[in-house]
Order: sequence, then structure tokens, then C-alpha cells
Amino acid sequence: MDVASPSPSSSTGAPAALWAIADVERETGIGKDTLRVWERRYGFPVPRRDERGDRLYDADQLGRLRLIRRLLDAGHRPGRVVGLPREALEALAASAVVRGSVLLKRSPDDGGAPSGPAVDELAPWMAWLRHDQTLRLREALRESVRTRGLAQTVEAVVAPLCVAVGHAWLRGEIGVYQEHLFTEAVQATLREAIARTDEANPAGPRPPRVLLTTAPGEQHQLGLLMAECFLALEGCDRLPLGACTPVAEIIDASARTGADVVALSYSDYASRREVIDTVAQLREGLAATVELWIGGAGAVRDPRRLPPGVVVLRRAADAAAQVRLWRQRRGLA
Repeated sequence: MDVASPSPSSSTGAPAALWAIADVERETGIGKDTLRVWERRYGFPVPRRDERGDRLYDADQLGRLRLIRRLLDAGHRPGRVVGLPREALEALAASAVVRGSVLLKRSPDDGGAPSGPAVDELAPWMAWLRHDQTLRLREALRESVRTRGLAQTVEAVVAPLCVAVGHAWLRGEIGVYQEHLFTEAVQATLREAIARTDEANPAGPRPPRVLLTTAPGEQHQLGLLMAECFLALEGCDRLPLGACTPVAEIIDASARTGADVVALSYSDYASRREVIDTVAQLREGLAATVELWIGGAGAVRDPRRLPPGVVVLRRAADAAAQVRLWRQRRGLA
């Protein structure tokens, strides 16, 4: 990290570090133009100026900006967090961590995610991630698929690891790049396993044809990929569209491809209003014969407010159960 210039001496006599705006952009991932807009709109950050008039940021502001970046990536909006004091930002981050810890401890009996390894059993996996041993992490995931099978790997390893990684990221224990490395390792491993599952199915894909995507603004795809694992194990015909597909495009794709089901995933950071609004638009726009399945922590938060005709999947494995029900209703079991 480049220190832009020393500030006046601190109480210890040592100059405090200051960062130029380019350094702050590199450290936080927040663009220079965005930082300038926030100054005018929210009154933060409040940089000092050097003799040339260039902005300089102290360590406290850099720390607050890092917290803000984590909260924005976790789904908070700039207007709600940018002007908050550090204590409030830390409290918001802590509440997200607590929420993740609760999810990690839930069992199928209480309607949450399936119970997986205890937190201490996740320690080696998290250590590999913290020490950038991505290949070791990927090897362990592949070994789990070989020994446990794909379904158990998703439920007992990947799902709790996702919560633990989110917990560590919100607390600043791992960097954004490490969270991305984890995501890539999981995605690569699960896609390899899905491909092998498809190859082992000589009969080829069977109905229902399931279109998988996320709504606009929902970047998180791991939940969708975990559900796809169970669809592959059931031999389903699948059409993954990736993330952030506009509602009108989802409706159009469903009609053009002859999808029987549209499946969406909402992370814990999706707002209730966003979930309800997009699901209502989809249910209204999709053909009545097309089922709408939604899953993820954001989907199960307030199911009673969802429109009729929407199936809520409380865990990835529920996708397999819904496939069997779909086939039974049509005499295809």
C-alpha cells in the first residue's frame, strides 16, 4: 500500500499515514468518482488536502470505507450506510455475522439450512482460504464429492462453508479476492460434478425443463448452482441463464424455450420488497402452466406475502423433492 504523505505527528510523535484517492480506490474497490459524489451527497468521506489540493484520507476513514464496501456488497444501499459513524457500521456488520451464525446452526427440523460440520470442523477449510491455498480447497471439495457424493457435499460441506465464508468476509478476516477465490473453487467443483452426473445418465435429460437464474440486482449464484446439483441428480433438463436476468427476459426465455419451471435464488441480502415485487411480476407474466420455484435465505424470509402459485424451496435439496412431485402429478414418475 502506498502511503501518500505523512500527516502532522500523532500523540506518539510518529506521523499518521494518509492515503491518496487512488490508494483508497485500490484498497476498497470504491471508485474515485463515487468517493467524490459521496462527499457532496452524504458528507463522508471528509479528506484532507495536500499542498496541491489533492485528497488525502486517514486510517479511520479508510477503515470506515472498507466497512461500507462490505455492507454495500452485502446488499445495503449507500444512502443508508455511507454517512454512519464507525460504531454503527460495525454494528450492522456484526448483525449480519450473527444472522449468518444462526443460519449455520439451523437444522432441517426448524426450517433452516441443513446441519453440517460444526464450526471447528470448518476450521481447516477456512485456514486454506485465509492462506490462499485455493488448490488445496478445490482438492478437498473434489474428494468430498468422491467420498460423500454430490448431494451430501452440497448439504454438509458447501452450504455451511458459504455461511462461514460470508461471516469471515463481513468481519474483515478475509479479503474480497479470497471470497472470490472460494466462489470460483466451489463453482468449478460443482460444475465438474454436474457434468459427470449428466454423462452418467445414458437416457439423457427428462422433464421438467427448468430455467435457472437470479432477478436483477441479485449477484449471488451459489445457491442456484447448489439447487442445480439436485436437478442434475434427478436427470432434469436445465437451462441456466446466469445472474441478474431482467424480469421481461426471464418471461420471454421461458416462453421461447418451453420451460416447465422457472427457478430463482435470493440471497439473504435481497430486500423483502425486491423479492415480493419481482416474484409478483414473474408470476403474473409467466404462463399459468409454468411453475415458479424460489429459494435461498431471501426467499424464505416472508413467504406469506408471496403471491399464490409460488413454490418456496427452503433448502437446495427441496428442488429434488419438487421434481418428483412435478413428475408424479403428470404420471411421469
